[in-house]
Amino acid sequence: MNTFDRDDAGAPTLYIAEFIDGPLEGQIDSRALVRGKHAARISMVAAVAGLESVFWYDEVDERDVNGQRRVRYSFDKGESDPIDTEVEPI
Repeated sequence: MNTFDRDDAGAPTLYIAEFIDGPLEGQIDSRALVRGKHAARISMVAAVAGLESVFWYDEVDERDVNGQRRVRYSFDKGESDPIDTEVEPI
């Protein structure tokens, strides 16, 4: 972890969210820790077939990789916007 990823006391300020399934499968996102903790549930906005959609993800587990916190998230299809890949372009 770089020095810009830590506060003045040397504590981490960022973590990496890894999306293990759903429309964002395989992507990662750098996110801020709040009071030293990561979020158990996060939302992401992404374009699918040209339409913006909100996707919800829940924490699966966390681990340390070379001093960097990484949290894996799983897609919550029931709470997310529907994914319509059959949309015709306008």
